[in-house]
Parts: sequence; C-alpha cells; structure tokens
Amino acid sequence: MSTNAVLYILVMAATTYAVRVLPLTLIKKPIENVFVQSFLYYVPYVTLAVMTFPAMIQATASPVAGVLAMVVGIGCAWLGANLFLVAGSCCAVVFLTELLLV
Repeated sequence: MSTNAVLYILVMAATTYAVRVLPLTLIKKPIENVFVQSFLYYVPYVTLAVMTFPAMIQATASPVAGVLAMVVGIGCAWLGANLFLVAGSCCAVVFLTELLLV
C-alpha cells in the first residue's frame, strides 16, 4: 500500500474519531438552545433521506419508474397505509412502469 493511501486512511480515521468523540467530551450540560435541539433532532432523518431518495430513483432501469414509485409510496404512506401495502404498491408501480416503457 502506498504512503498516500495510509495517510488518507489515517486522516479519515482521525476525522471520524474527532466527530464522534469531541461532542461527548466538550458538551457537558444539556443543550438548551431550541434551534440547536431541533437541528440535532432532524439530522438523522435528513441523512437517511439524502441516502435513500437517490437510491430509489437509480435502482430501476428507468429513473421515471423510480420517481413514480416514490410518489406513490409517499402518497400511500400519507394516507396511512401500512409498510407492506406501501412497499407492494411501489413494487407494482415499478413493475408496470418498466413493463410499459421497455
């Protein structure tokens, strides 16, 4: 392994360690700022959305099928459907869209 690769790995390890450990060691008191609390509350949801939405669109042969399935899934979830119904309707939309487009 080259020295550049080892250096890159060490920098990534130090960065990851610092991001996880420094908040634990520097913040001793509970966070009272409402803005910071709400920001930290939504960070996991935003991270999940940023990773999930592009994957849904790119997982199909046609991005149109992924977008339609996402819209149908959001609609079904908005109307209160359970997870099985949402997933099944998304799969059906992808199947029918791929069948019609190809």
